[in-house]
Amino acid sequence: MRFATSVAGLAAVFATATLFLNSSTSLAAGDPAAGQHVFAKCAVCHSTTPGQNKVGPSLADVVGRKSGTVAGYSYSPAMKGANITWDDAALDKFLTSPAGFVHGTKMFLSIPSSADRQNVIAYLDTLK
Repeated sequence: MRFATSVAGLAAVFATATLFLNSSTSLAAGDPAAGQHVFAKCAVCHSTTPGQNKVGPSLADVVGRKSGTVAGYSYSPAMKGANITWDDAALDKFLTSPAGFVHGTKMFLSIPSSADRQNVIAYLDTLK
């Protein structure tokens, strides 16, 4: 009986730890193909081609990059000084409310739908 209880307890601890680790390390549980579709609206201002800046900077290799560092793009002073590493969590916050996350950013459009944000972030994760 004690063995069964301890095994059940260990299984519960393992399941809880797995859920905790999975939720904190990867917010982008979205669908990259759906994200690419949503990103079509973003493509008016952002390219996914390295070195090709538009109204906004290229988003090629954005995941893992420091904010304000794409060569040849003229960032706002706010973005230059933000010192953000673009991971899934930071992208989610920024895409929810760009000016709320980086006060003074040039970006003014948000993605209000959580599902759309997660899909776009999953798509951006593929641009490495």
